[in-house]
Amino acid sequence: MASRNFYFQMIFRVVLICVTALLMAFSFTREWYSFGVIFLFLIGLQTSFLIRYVNKTNRQIAYFFDAIKNEDFTLRFPEKVQIKSFKELNQSLNRINQLILDVQIELQTRERYYQEILKQIDIGIMTIDEKGHILYTNPFLEKLLHFSPLLHIKQLLQIDQNLFDLVDKLKPFDQKYLQMVNEREQNQLLFKTVPIIKEDKKLLLVTVQDLQKELDEKETDSWVKLIRVLTHEIMNTITPITSISESLSNYYKEDDNGALKWGNLSEDQINNTVKGLNVIRIQGEGLMDFVKSYRSFLDVPAPDKSIVAIKPLLDRVKVLMRMENIEPNLQFNLLVTPEDLAFYIDEKQIAQILINLSKNAIQSMAGQKEAILSIKAGINDEDKKYIEVKDNGPGIPADQLDEIFVPFFTTKRGGTGIGLSLSKQIMHLHGGSIRVHSEIDRGTGFVLIF
Repeated sequence: MASRNFYFQMIFRVVLICVTALLMAFSFTREWYSFGVIFLFLIGLQTSFLIRYVNKTNRQIAYFFDAIKNEDFTLRFPEKVQIKSFKELNQSLNRINQLILDVQIELQTRERYYQEILKQIDIGIMTIDEKGHILYTNPFLEKLLHFSPLLHIKQLLQIDQNLFDLVDKLKPFDQKYLQMVNEREQNQLLFKTVPIIKEDKKLLLVTVQDLQKELDEKETDSWVKLIRVLTHEIMNTITPITSISESLSNYYKEDDNGALKWGNLSEDQINNTVKGLNVIRIQGEGLMDFVKSYRSFLDVPAPDKSIVAIKPLLDRVKVLMRMENIEPNLQFNLLVTPEDLAFYIDEKQIAQILINLSKNAIQSMAGQKEAILSIKAGINDEDKKYIEVKDNGPGIPADQLDEIFVPFFTTKRGGTGIGLSLSKQIMHLHGGSIRVHSEIDRGTGFVLIF
C-alpha cells in the first residue's frame, strides 16, 4: 500500500506537470503571455519538487557515505515511514552502518592488542618515512636508546654519531651491526629492515635487537653448565681420595705421648696402605689428565688455512676408520657433490673433527646388525659448503642435545668429554658452525657448515 502511494504521488506530479504544460501552450497560442509565463514558472517549480522527491534516496545515500568518511557512526535513518521502499532502504543503510561500526570497533580492539604486544616484546621497533620522520617507536627502543620521544632520525645524533650514520644509510632488507658504548653500558645492536607501504607512502620498518643481553644470558648459561660438569668430574676424583685417606689415617693414630704406633700395624694394614696409596696416585693422575684436557681446549691454535680438495681428505678418514674399526657389519658411505669440491680450511684440524665424529658414531652403533656411517660433503640451499657425518644408531636423548657441546660432558665410560667441545671451538675459529640433529632409534647427524 505504501509503495502504491509512492507511485500515485509520482503519477500525480507527472500528470500535473503535463496539464500545466498544456495550459502554458494554450495561453501562448491565445497570446495570453502573462498566463503563459506563470504556467512556465509553475512547470519549473513542479519539476524541481519532482526531482527533490525522486532524489530523496540519493541524498540519504550521500549522507550515509559522508558520515562513513567522517567516521560518524551515529547517523540513523528513520524506519517508520509510509513508503515501503524508503523503509527498506533506511533499514539496509542502518544495518550496513552498524556492521561498519562493529568492524571499526573490532579493528580498534585489535590495534590496541597489537600495540600491547609491541610494548611487551624485547625488540626495538620503529618506522621511518622517506624524509627521516620516525612515525612509530615502541617503548623498548626508547628504553634501549635512553631517548624519548623519537620523532626524527636527526635526534639520534644526540645519542651517538655512528648510530645516526647507520640509520641514515639503511636500505630495505639491510642487516647491520653496531657496537654502541656510552657511560651507562655497552650494547651490541642488530638492525634489520623491511619496506612497507601505508596509504601510498613508502616506509621502512626497522627492528633493533639487543644482542648483548642475549650474549650475556648465553654466557651465563654456558658458565653454569661448565661449572656443573667441572664440579661433577672433580668431585668424582676427590671423593675416593678423601675416603681412602681417612681410612688409612685410622691405621696410624698417635698414642698418648703423640707418637705413631708403628709396631701395632698388621700385614693387612700395610698392604691396604700400599693399595690405597696406589689408588690415590691413580686418581691424582686422572685429575692431572683432566686439567691437561682443559688446557688443550683453551690452547687451540689459530687455523693454518689453505685450499683443500675435500674428497681425498674424506677418503683418508674412511681408510683410517676401516683400519681401526672392529665392527664387521659396518657400511661406510661417502658422497661428495661436486667431486672437485674444495674448502678453505686447516686440513689437520678438520680431519681431527671428522675422525672424532666418526669414532663417536661407530661407538654408538656397537653391536648393531646393520650399522651405516655416511659422510656427505656439498653446498646447501644457502650456498654454504658443508660436511655431514651421519649414522643410523640409537640417537641422542633430547635432554642431552643441549649438553653435548659443553666441555667435559660425556655419557661414555672413560670419555673425556672434550671432543665435541673442541670440534665446536675449531669450527668457531674457522668462522663456521657445527649443528646436530638426532632422532631416537633413527640416528644422529653432525653438520659442519663453513
